[in-house]
Amino acid sequence: MSNITRARENPKEQLFDEIDKIHAGMLGIEGAHMHMQPMSPQLDRQTATIWFFTRTDAEIVKALTPGAHAHFCVVGKDHDYHACVAGRLSVRKDPVKIDEYWSSIVEAWFDHGKSDPKLTMLALEMDDAEIWASTGSKLKFGWEIAKANFNPEEEPDVGVKAHLRFNEGSADQLRRMI
Repeated sequence: MSNITRARENPKEQLFDEIDKIHAGMLGIEGAHMHMQPMSPQLDRQTATIWFFTRTDAEIVKALTPGAHAHFCVVGKDHDYHACVAGRLSVRKDPVKIDEYWSSIVEAWFDHGKSDPKLTMLALEMDDAEIWASTGSKLKFGWEIAKANFNPEEEPDVGVKAHLRFNEGSADQLRRMI
């Protein structure tokens, strides 16, 4: 269940935790005229980079141009947390990252293991993100709606929206209620 207080106080760490919890999100390249596709994220928290294993002949790799920007969409398992991460996407066959994130699940996709000639990685260097954390409690939601209906000056407090910036060394967070 999404923690609204945490979304207000530490949205960057909450985003990172949510990325670590999901098996896949949707990745797409801006202006590529192709649909977003499911990809399994591997997060490097220190560099705010999301790594993805893929193949050199994958459609998304072929569509990638130098300096391309992409979006990665995250939906929490309880559907009360959503995020869209944007940044620069590049192809990087980094042996250190391959070793770091390699698993039996990844190996199932590559016949020749780590030495598969079609193995490569995509790196999404996060520039910014928007997150939406909402209550998963139907009781809390109902209570907030009822309060707002009785008091026209009050809006329901059912969640938090935050904008995060990563490219300036620390997350610049702009918050507003949703």
